[in-house]
Amino acid sequence: MNEINILLVEDDTNLGFLIQDTLKSEGYNVQLCLNGVEGLKKFNDKTYHLCILDVMMPKKDGFTLAKDIRQINSKTPILFLTAKAQTADKIEGLKAGGDDYLTKPFNSEEFMLRVKALIRRSNPDLTTSEPKVFKIGETTFDSENFKLIYKDKEEKKLTKKESKILLLLVQHKHKVLPREVVLNAVWGQDDYFVGRSLDVFITKIRKYLKPDDKVKIENVHGVGFKLED
Repeated sequence: MNEINILLVEDDTNLGFLIQDTLKSEGYNVQLCLNGVEGLKKFNDKTYHLCILDVMMPKKDGFTLAKDIRQINSKTPILFLTAKAQTADKIEGLKAGGDDYLTKPFNSEEFMLRVKALIRRSNPDLTTSEPKVFKIGETTFDSENFKLIYKDKEEKKLTKKESKILLLLVQHKHKVLPREVVLNAVWGQDDYFVGRSLDVFITKIRKYLKPDDKVKIENVHGVGFKLED
């Protein structure tokens, strides 16, 4: 079986480890997180083929986490786990970007059937991996190895945060990338102090891209940033 990565965000540690063990026994790679903030950070560390989110969680609930994930990635399937069985909650989950909804307690066989169905439906060709290398004007960005390679073959090593921010800009090239998407994706929060840090990072990235005068990171006042080349 091709390597399949699953992000599991569940604040009940006993249930979380039980689900993790069940998924691992089927051959899946599982990243377990205990709250929504940690879950969003891990989501941006690698490519996942499925997200399984508890609804009621500290720091960031499952619906809010799903909305944040959908701003970054519109395709990764999301399965909600919840103790709530009301139709209104299911509708809210689907509106937040969920693909399926399972009420606790659930049968492990039904759970695995839903997991496999979502992965099969959303990832028909698991041999196709997401690109790791991008062209920004005449500069090459190697997102996997955190570096820029200039036209003259000189290289600039990036920090992990710098690389994450630049990757988001590249993925939204010629479109406005909202500030809150970057803040939530990289820091897991979007308060004032983290916002100031983002401005510092954007200034650094602009400096790194300066050798190519055709590349610009524009400020869209009150909204976010836009990468143009």
